Amino acid sequence: MTRESSLRADIVEVGRRLYARGYTASNDGNISVRLGADRLLMTPKSVCKGFMTPDMMCITDLDGKKLQGDRDPSTEMQMHLEVYRQRPDVQAVVHAHPPTATGFAVAGIPLDRAVLAEVLTTLGSIPIAAYATPSTKELPEAVGRYIKAHDGMLLANHGALTVGADLFNAYFKMETVEHFARISLVARLLGRENLIAREEVLRLQGLRGTYGVQAPAPICTDFGEVSSVDLQDPASCQVVRAPKGDGQRLVPDILDGSATGARSVPMSSDPDAEIRLTYRQLSALIEDAVRSLK
Repeated sequence: MTRESSLRADIVEVGRRLYARGYTASNDGNISVRLGADRLLMTPKSVCKGFMTPDMMCITDLDGKKLQGDRDPSTEMQMHLEVYRQRPDVQAVVHAHPPTATGFAVAGIPLDRAVLAEVLTTLGSIPIAAYATPSTKELPEAVGRYIKAHDGMLLANHGALTVGADLFNAYFKMETVEHFARISLVARLLGRENLIAREEVLRLQGLRGTYGVQAPAPICTDFGEVSSVDLQDPASCQVVRAPKGDGQRLVPDILDGSATGARSVPMSSDPDAEIRLTYRQLSALIEDAVRSLK
């Protein structure tokens, strides 16, 4: 089997997994992989990712010109091209609409809180690229603002994007994004998240090499450590929200119910401490419980 044949089969398999896990519906999503120094292998437009065959793929150059294929490439091809232009190290791009992560993207809540060690070491943080009309030049511009520093991001009111050193590496990062979103949602519904302390976050960052992780940028643990120039250029670091530990590795927090989820109120470390909810939070929990009983 040639390398091209193998990659075509791999795209079919990744598309099948995305569809089977509910990360795409109908013709949603798109996948691409480097075929050579100046060529890409890409999924076609208007095809369900769960029912592709190897012969459906398109070959394009890095300017988006179709070189081979009976079908036209994805309408969101320019987003992929922007990634490859800015990240010579990236070999594959996966775009999908995983439901929970996309819910965070719709709510405008980035996945940037220090919650899971595995996410911190692999992806660092998962920001939200500004809303852009799909299939227009606005989308690659929005993605381009973050891609130098991040291997995964949410797309406002759209979905998620992940990149990797190979196709399955990019796909597994999409799994990580959705898994993180689900865990974070459950913790928030329960009223609190135990955040990993800033000192521990930096320790985990130091272990990236031990884990074989080649991160595109270092972690910044809060905006207080980032200069005004860095704030204007999110390609400089992966901003993770982590409180000072004061000797603790985990810092109990309770969400304050703000729209962005960026703020938190410290809780007592007493396991029997009272959890206080606003009327809005309590109403939302009751409504969710009622829906689950129907």
